[in-house]
Amino acid sequence: MSSASALRSQIEAALADRIPSALTPAAKTIREVMPTGIVAIDALLDGGLPIGAVTEMIGAECSGRTTLALSFLVQVTKLERVCAWVDVSDALSPESAAASGIDLKRLLWVRCGVQPASQPSLSSQHNFVLPEKYFAPLAPKRGLHGGGCGSHPRTEAKGLSDSVSNLLRHDAVVPQYTSQRCAEPQRRIRVEREAVEPPTFQPSKRHNLSSRTSKPWTRIEQALRVTDLLLQAGGFSAIVLDLGSIAPEHVSRIPLATWFRYAAAAERTRTTILLLTQHACSKSSAGLVLHLEAGQPLFDESTILVALERHVEVSRQRFTEASAKVVPLRKPPQRVGFADWQSKTTWAGVR
Repeated sequence: MSSASALRSQIEAALADRIPSALTPAAKTIREVMPTGIVAIDALLDGGLPIGAVTEMIGAECSGRTTLALSFLVQVTKLERVCAWVDVSDALSPESAAASGIDLKRLLWVRCGVQPASQPSLSSQHNFVLPEKYFAPLAPKRGLHGGGCGSHPRTEAKGLSDSVSNLLRHDAVVPQYTSQRCAEPQRRIRVEREAVEPPTFQPSKRHNLSSRTSKPWTRIEQALRVTDLLLQAGGFSAIVLDLGSIAPEHVSRIPLATWFRYAAAAERTRTTILLLTQHACSKSSAGLVLHLEAGQPLFDESTILVALERHVEVSRQRFTEASAKVVPLRKPPQRVGFADWQSKTTWAGVR
């Protein structure tokens, strides 16, 4: 045995009680993953989403964020594990979650800013509808005659019976402008807006929020506190924080220390955190960042919508296998960082 090896063995033997294998580098381990249930994405991510890390899914409306998150929760609940969905804007549809295959008995749905119907006497400051200006604007959709897929027939038929019954009423009130001639100048009637006082809100010291944005921050801060409690309680294999409908100027004001605290808690409790946003906000605290984009709709016989094309691109992936320290003479092939997949509708069959 050489003198260096003997000296190394003596040092490790002397420090064995306090620092085991002091001079031996720790073996590099790859983070465990959980499959998403979508073959193209699992192949792109070498098995699925990392366990015990923050995964941020960035994309506009109808880009596939919710579909990917629901597909991941299907795989988690199949293993009889408990999940949570923190819904900031109350946009989750339980019917769609059940149709995708999620066991609702193992899903905790937290609806921020919604007052229970059994408690009508609660304070009104937590029971308000978030104004439209705090939401991200929706992309314009063309109808059936404009070349697009349009909305679902069930949505279009909602309220149709009430509208037809109002048209056939005999006591229908005729508007005042119908009794005037079109050539006569119309007088503008100024409608006084009702002054509504915003609910009182005291910002917490942890997030250092401004009282001028109390309406959106009431729900956002409530969601952040709930996520903190869920991570501290433990027992959840996956937590989805849905901020996809909130405008980027409000989401970007969340302190960066919040995401680093979530990442540390997720690694300690082995919880997968899915962050759904339209604007990147977790920065370097996210272990995986995915950018999703919507593609073209697919029709069957040009009448029935059967699927939607999706495009996903990996912007950041920390937990990958480290390459060897030997530098090759030739440049290695670049890793593919994007994939295309399809999300089929419920009536078209299984994905």
